[in-house]
Amino acid sequence: MNEDRVTGTAEDLAGKAEGAFGDVTGNPETQLGGRAREAAGKAQNLYGQAKDAARDAADAATGYAKDIYNSDAVRDGSEALAKKIQDNPLGSIVTAGAIGFALALWMSRPSRRRQPRWRYYS
Repeated sequence: MNEDRVTGTAEDLAGKAEGAFGDVTGNPETQLGGRAREAAGKAQNLYGQAKDAARDAADAATGYAKDIYNSDAVRDGSEALAKKIQDNPLGSIVTAGAIGFALALWMSRPSRRRQPRWRYYS
């Protein structure tokens, strides 16, 4: 629970109390002010909930990534790749060069944006 949720809940309760006081006294300005304060408190509480949800999702993703990185499958795969490179260094260099060349071609090609049919001439 973060500060926004606590503050939002407090504002919500204060707005409800102010609105109830306005209802009892019959003062429309106090009623309206209470309702506005209540709405602002609810909005701040929702903002705090969204921040908490985003933080929880980021923590979960980080945990999953650490688990995958520390797993035996990743370690075994990297060891197998290193052994393959040691066994055939020339083939590894050619493969890496081909992948780099393909990426360079893909990144440097022009966009497919169509040229406009009309132009303004000054």
